[in-house]
Amino acid sequence: MRNLVILGGGYGGMKIALGLIEKGLPNDTKLTIVDRNPYQSLKTEFYTIAAGTVADREVRVDFPKNEQINYVFGEVAKVDTENQKILFSDKSEQVFYDYLVVSLGCEDNYHGIEGAETYTESVQTFANARKTGLEVGNLKAYGKVTIVGAGLSGIEVASEIRESRADLNIRLLDRGASVLKAFDPRIQGYVADWFNKNDVEVLHHANVEYVEKDGVCNNGVCYVNDVTIWTAGVRPNRIARELPFQKDQHEKIVVNEYFQVPEQTNVYIVGDCASSIHSPSAQLAGVQGEQVAVILNAILRHKEPKQPKEIRLRGTLGSLGKNDGFGNMMKQPMTGIVPRLVKSGVLWLNKRH
Repeated sequence: MRNLVILGGGYGGMKIALGLIEKGLPNDTKLTIVDRNPYQSLKTEFYTIAAGTVADREVRVDFPKNEQINYVFGEVAKVDTENQKILFSDKSEQVFYDYLVVSLGCEDNYHGIEGAETYTESVQTFANARKTGLEVGNLKAYGKVTIVGAGLSGIEVASEIRESRADLNIRLLDRGASVLKAFDPRIQGYVADWFNKNDVEVLHHANVEYVEKDGVCNNGVCYVNDVTIWTAGVRPNRIARELPFQKDQHEKIVVNEYFQVPEQTNVYIVGDCASSIHSPSAQLAGVQGEQVAVILNAILRHKEPKQPKEIRLRGTLGSLGKNDGFGNMMKQPMTGIVPRLVKSGVLWLNKRH
């Protein structure tokens, strides 16, 4: 019996699993999905949990039940690539593999800033987003919230909290000269105007020097606040970073055209842990997952896999509360209700599948 193990039941991992099941696994292959939670988390919506605008049941879905899928729920401590097994920190059980897919996503990158990991809240895991939502929800009237980082996550967190709590004082620290510097200038201007109209303070050219329990020190000025939320960059999951494989300058594992690790071609890397010309996103992980499913379907049947097609992403969508949004769709910048509706439709599709 051959053991195929998928580490991480997120966007990439589930696309692989569903693609394999759709074609039917060979009788001599056992599929195991390993995840810390007994459900799939829709990570792109964690900002709503942090703001308290939806129940967490709305941004998670049950894993599919199938007699060909075995689930193991636990916190992975290490991948022993020499003996091809998975070790856990919260159980003595070990999971052995013949083929391994690493799709563990990313975690916060604190860039070595003193106090950042200790004194800030996060939206990078379901548990952390819940904790952030509790901290924000428990604030007294006119409490102060600082979000560090004005990329897509920071924008969505700040705008959703504003929609949730009109009384709060919200400050967004932006390292660049404009929010969403990777987006079209039209979108940058639209989002900046939204923050201005909705009384969200944005400080550009931010340079956070250190974080304390009750404040953030930026460019020599310390701002007192009640909750600090970190959205200033990500890095691959620790488990992936510790694997003994070649990494790129962003700590992502270098893969070949089949998403295999050249040093051990029975190991596949997808999503935020894989070196790519594209920025990390749920969409990228999903497309890679679909391609890896096709590759594994061939390999498990002892066939030569076809080289995957070049990945072309459809665009990026972001929300400004429940009724406004922005995005690059088919290389065209769009703002207002339309991209927000499209984003809601994408969420509906993810939950349906």
